[in-house]
Amino acid sequence: QVQLVESGGGLVQAGGSLRLSCAASGRTFSSYAMSWFRQAPGKEREFVASISRSIYYADFVKGRFTISRIHAKNTVFLQMNNLRPEDTAVYYCAGADSSTVPTSPSGYAYWGQGTQVTVSS
Repeated sequence: QVQLVESGGGLVQAGGSLRLSCAASGRTFSSYAMSWFRQAPGKEREFVASISRSIYYADFVKGRFTISRIHAKNTVFLQMNNLRPEDTAVYYCAGADSSTVPTSPSGYAYWGQGTQVTVSS
């Protein structure tokens, strides 16, 4: 059974940092595109960052967030610095068996349960 489990969310003040982790199990995801999405209340789920052969970021996180992975641990990270209140959302880890990087949620077959990130002003 494939599982993606996120951790590391929490409450932080504006300007602070959090590091999200996504631990994958059930198969090896080293060849998969692994991404982070987020969804704020009343809004659609949106692409944040992805890592495969290359790394991609949404414009609104460039220079503040860093995605990385450790293949041996089947784990993906999202380091979030200089957080803003508008970054408040549930953050989801997702995996796609694809050589290209989907930026739409429909391109991903595997999802974690999400972790809440709340940034206070």
